[in-house]
Amino acid sequence: MARPREFDEEAVLDGAVACFWRQGFDATSIRDLVGETGLTAASLYNAFGDKRSLFRLALERYIEAGIGPRIARYEAMTPLEGVRGYLEDVMARSLNDPENKGCMVVNAALEFAARDAEFRPVIVGTFARIEAFFLDCIERGQQDGSITRLLAAADLARHCLAVLMGVRVLVRVRPERAVLNGAVAALMASLAAGPGERADASPVGAISRED
Repeated sequence: MARPREFDEEAVLDGAVACFWRQGFDATSIRDLVGETGLTAASLYNAFGDKRSLFRLALERYIEAGIGPRIARYEAMTPLEGVRGYLEDVMARSLNDPENKGCMVVNAALEFAARDAEFRPVIVGTFARIEAFFLDCIERGQQDGSITRLLAAADLARHCLAVLMGVRVLVRVRPERAVLNGAVAALMASLAAGPGERADASPVGAISRED
């Protein structure tokens, strides 16, 4: 019969999240994880496997603790308020972080997503989840006339995702409120339907989904 664990697994994972988020995967050593979690190296290996296994668990915890609840919070709002609220939430949290860590998922993508078959699906899936949130907001906004129909909803959703990724990277090197506010304001202006647009107008100038 397996012995019960004598530590708080969630607290240990939170410590691993903090360590990997701050330093990245490659720069984090087992000694760093020992110092952050309070467990011995042997206990970490016995409980979670190797460093890669612990990183995956930490990344998944970060996603479910942060991104999932944020989507749930803003998808209940009106379309433009939902998009703006999501982006302003991310921006505020980023600017209030004294370490300017950015986003753990974006950091992981920049570090090794292109060359790592294990973590790439997790990262791509998370981005797809965020894009789907933006797409839902935009499709609803195009239906109620609050969001422009001059571009396809899918293309506008990708544009939202691209600005979000840019904000997440920019805040690490240039954490200035005016800069980030300007990026978000420009995006919101591009989404808003013009005074002469009809809610039943057909989208034009769409980029193919295959592009």
